[in-house]
Amino acid sequence: MMEALVPLVVLVPLFAAALTLVLGRRARPQRIVAALALTVVLGISVALLVGVDAGGAVVVEAGNWATPLGIVLVVDRLSALMLVVSSVVLLAVLIFSIGQGLADGDDETPVSIYYPTYLILTTGVMVAFIAGDLFNLYVGFEILLVASYVLITLGGTRSRIRAGITYVIVSLLSSILFLAAIGMVYGALGTVNLAQVAERVQELPLDVQILLHVMLLVAFGIKAAVFPLSFWLPDSYPSAPAPVTAAFAGLLTKIGVYAIIRLETVIFPTPELNPALMVVALLTMVVGALGAVAQADIKRILSFTLVSHIGYMILGVALGTVAGTAAAIYYIVHHIVVQTTLFLAAGLVEREAGSTSITRIGGLLASAPLVAVLFFLPALNLGGIPPFSGFIGKLGLFQATAVQGDALAYALIGGGALVSLLTLYALVRVWNLVFWRPADDVEGDETRLLRSVEEAPDAPVTTETRTTPRLMTLSTAGMVVVGLALTIFAGPLYAVADRAAGDLDGPAAYIAVVLGTEGELPPASAGEGPP
Repeated sequence: MMEALVPLVVLVPLFAAALTLVLGRRARPQRIVAALALTVVLGISVALLVGVDAGGAVVVEAGNWATPLGIVLVVDRLSALMLVVSSVVLLAVLIFSIGQGLADGDDETPVSIYYPTYLILTTGVMVAFIAGDLFNLYVGFEILLVASYVLITLGGTRSRIRAGITYVIVSLLSSILFLAAIGMVYGALGTVNLAQVAERVQELPLDVQILLHVMLLVAFGIKAAVFPLSFWLPDSYPSAPAPVTAAFAGLLTKIGVYAIIRLETVIFPTPELNPALMVVALLTMVVGALGAVAQADIKRILSFTLVSHIGYMILGVALGTVAGTAAAIYYIVHHIVVQTTLFLAAGLVEREAGSTSITRIGGLLASAPLVAVLFFLPALNLGGIPPFSGFIGKLGLFQATAVQGDALAYALIGGGALVSLLTLYALVRVWNLVFWRPADDVEGDETRLLRSVEEAPDAPVTTETRTTPRLMTLSTAGMVVVGLALTIFAGPLYAVADRAAGDLDGPAAYIAVVLGTEGELPPASAGEGPP
């Protein structure tokens, strides 16, 4: 039964995309089909997570071609967890975009293009999370690239086309590097199946292993936007329509992080590059946070905090321990939800105030108190204020790092704490200027001082304010509730992350599931989560 569900997470959005394309400009049927498809995908994902957590990983041989000759789809605890949180986010963003389209007449997001492309994007996300070989992981990335280029350029404005070109060029460079690495892996090992690669890679000379390892890390690092490969993100994401930016910020970089987790735990679990990854994690955290402090546009501030918090996830992976991987997995779930929520809230701010520049907005606490609350709660969460999930995730990461006990570990803890404070400072500044400051003081001395800080490229001086549809507000509020649920149910969620990390403690369990006859993972070792 579980095996039958796995292909459906790909087939349902794919067939729905075809149906919405056939429906053409019939907006209402397109909305219904897209919403139903993502609701079904969410239900399937939840069923897979429950089944996999209770009974072990599920392996599907597409077309009944025996492993490793055919396409292998693998759903273990990590991929099932990613499927669930991705489905939640994609459905919430779709509802937000439906509300925006109903209010604006779909001027910014033409339904004849938007809904099919959004469902194709969903297909690419699902393919990436369940791929059991490097080539189909590459296919998932390419599906994402094609769909995301269309979405990022919707409306055809100059800034969106420029951002789309930058995004595509960088993504193509990553894809070329990834494809070259796949070719080298196949040439050296005769397979691209993840389990077989993990089984055979240790037979290669050490220098060849390091070369393949670095090539794949760089390819995935571009996707994940780690420093210094993150230069493209702050200029690409903010230019897109609000729902597109929210989906991109929440999900796309995490697929790169997911690929890095698979790389570091299944294919190359050896510690040779772990110190270098820790340094990259520290630089990603610090540079991203400093970039956020230097911005005066909400979307750009959030884009830089997105880069910064990727560093926390890389830190957990670089530790090479069950506790570090568990904390990274929990933090990925937290960040997907909270970062998406903040970008949706930024979309609400843009509708209420006509801009996302903090130098031009004030008094929203009085004029839009609900929007203020919907921004304030996830902002505290992202800043790591107790008892929110951001604090729990960082505490788990710091505890796992402290076990290392060396100078680099303590530098990482100190850097992580500093970055958390800088994130909180950047978001509190947004709160003070956009919500707390009276509207009459918008042209005050502090605002004139902030004119020297970089705003969004090609940002218009003013835009038209519009009423905010209930559907947009409800979807954002729903994501805030999901973010709070990560705190309320932190214990069970962290336990699932801990079991997922235990499954990834070395490649033996993954190899046994995919290539063996067991059909399920051995019981996961219970690591120590944060109190």
